[in-house]
Amino acid sequence: MSLGDDTGRTRTRLPEASGDPYGGARRNGRSSSRSLVTVVGVVVLLIAAIAFANRGGGDSDAEEGGDSPKAAATAPTGEKPVSAGASGIPAGFAHDRQGAESAAANYSVALGSAEMFNKPRRDAILQSIIVPARVADFEARLDRAYTPEFNKNVGLNGDGTTPEGLTFVSRTTPIGTKVTESSSDMATVEVWCSGLLGLAGENSTNPVTNSWFTIIMQLEWTDDDWKIVTHSQKDGPTPVPGDERASSADEMAKTVQEYGGFTYAR
Repeated sequence: MSLGDDTGRTRTRLPEASGDPYGGARRNGRSSSRSLVTVVGVVVLLIAAIAFANRGGGDSDAEEGGDSPKAAATAPTGEKPVSAGASGIPAGFAHDRQGAESAAANYSVALGSAEMFNKPRRDAILQSIIVPARVADFEARLDRAYTPEFNKNVGLNGDGTTPEGLTFVSRTTPIGTKVTESSSDMATVEVWCSGLLGLAGENSTNPVTNSWFTIIMQLEWTDDDWKIVTHSQKDGPTPVPGDERASSADEMAKTVQEYGGFTYAR
């Protein structure tokens, strides 16, 4: 999932013919094909639609003496755990640095979910995580981006529904977070992520692939919670692909249906 364009381009080289669209190929044999599909990630679409020139940045850490952020274990901290809000997305984050990191991680998951392809659900997500003054702008931009053509390019039906017999997969998994700038009511957080995108099933021509990217969010403390003001993305860091064999279409579909996601907190 890279910054890419908003043309909705998808895989340009299909897997070699076999009884399984995943082909039993080893990961390193799929790397060039996988790199082409990254432009159709949900988060990529979001960035292509709403990338703002005034996104956050900088390398200062005002709250913590300007030192470079260091790795922090996700052990219990004594803070009250977040709970699900009205939209099902975690809410009620702590008004501090860790709360901002947790909010950014959870919001990355929501924005990279398959639910973003359903307009009523997409609007509910945006209303839950975007600062009120920017919600209408985000909704309008995404309405123009999630077109029937784009849906078809990622393997879905024009209305965003999944073709019969297939399982649509769109998931973002945060690997780590870093605060690059902060004050009492503002924070810029980078979230290093891995993403899955594609259709699992015997007749899929868009097998589930993975990509690596970093999401940058500028957050504002609004209405007693952290909300997104701006959102952008960059490629990587990307690890060297391993030698594991790709799972079969049936195994991938079964796994996605059986394994749920997580709530993230520092």
